[in-house]
Amino acid sequence: MTHAVIINTRRQYAVWPAGTGLPDGWQLTDWQGSEQDCLDRIAEVWTDGRPAPVRAAAAEDAARTAPHLLVTERLWLREALPEEGRLIAAADAAGLRWAGGTPSEETQVAARMLVRAADAGVHLPGWGMYLLMRTADTQVVGAMGFHGPPADGSAEIGFDLAAPARGQGYATEALAELARWALTRPGVDTVIATTTEDNTPSRRVIERAGFQLLPERDAEGLLVHRLTR
Repeated sequence: MTHAVIINTRRQYAVWPAGTGLPDGWQLTDWQGSEQDCLDRIAEVWTDGRPAPVRAAAAEDAARTAPHLLVTERLWLREALPEEGRLIAAADAAGLRWAGGTPSEETQVAARMLVRAADAGVHLPGWGMYLLMRTADTQVVGAMGFHGPPADGSAEIGFDLAAPARGQGYATEALAELARWALTRPGVDTVIATTTEDNTPSRRVIERAGFQLLPERDAEGLLVHRLTR
């Protein structure tokens, strides 16, 4: 049977039996032959299996001056620049695609913390707010970051996930990676995350990321979870 190489609007390739109806959103290319010939051709021209929008976003991020980009199985954790923080703090999308449409109120608060630190001259690259970008579609599904640079060997992390992205393990995935990165920094041996007692979803995220609940609470009465090297 003769096969054809087909392509969709996201610049992804596939092999399809020639002469049969095409799936929605796909069109023929000029390449036909045996199934193996088509697979070999795809291997030559499609060296990056990600959809075109994701490849473009990755190239754009590579050109940014953001200090840190961490990668997990399903997410990019890209540190937000203070200039982006000013826009996000004002509920501006900052040129990004957000799950839920716009930055959440909690993410806006985190962005204002970033801006205040930058304006005060105490912002330390790497220890600010990270945007959680889903690699499958480049949407920002939430934000996560540090409350400031490490102090006495300890750094504290806070996070927020957009409502449409909850319940899928993104927060746990991102928290585990950001905490891992922090613990590889010189002089940092502890990462802290705090929650209210009734915030069961956040408590579960923190516990699944490997943190342990401490018996004592902080000065504000919050539960304290700790992860060490």
